[in-house]
Amino acid sequence: MTNPTYLKNIEAEKILQLSQLTECREGQIISRTLAQNQFLSITVFAFAKGEELSAHSSAGDAILTILEGKAQIIINGITHHLTAGQTIVMPAQIPHAVTAEEDFKMFLIVVFPQNTL
Repeated sequence: MTNPTYLKNIEAEKILQLSQLTECREGQIISRTLAQNQFLSITVFAFAKGEELSAHSSAGDAILTILEGKAQIIINGITHHLTAGQTIVMPAQIPHAVTAEEDFKMFLIVVFPQNTL
């Protein structure tokens, strides 16, 4: 009997560096989805300097951790500057935006209420 697999695009039973799962490329935002279902989304992103996600909101609460580099995160009109190792929560239904102050990588987990995806 094989075990079910809930994660994708990542090797099991291997020591990994999350920041190495994606790379920064000039003029691009690159993502690698590790899990996605109606309750949860887990993604690693790489942003080239100057790239951004304009203001938007999500149905779920999001926790963002900077893996490398620096980013500006605006949540409900308040600007935050984060560097490697720092984490911030972006609450559901609250507008937020992300801008790369330099090349940066982030780990994003979004937890959704039932039946929103």
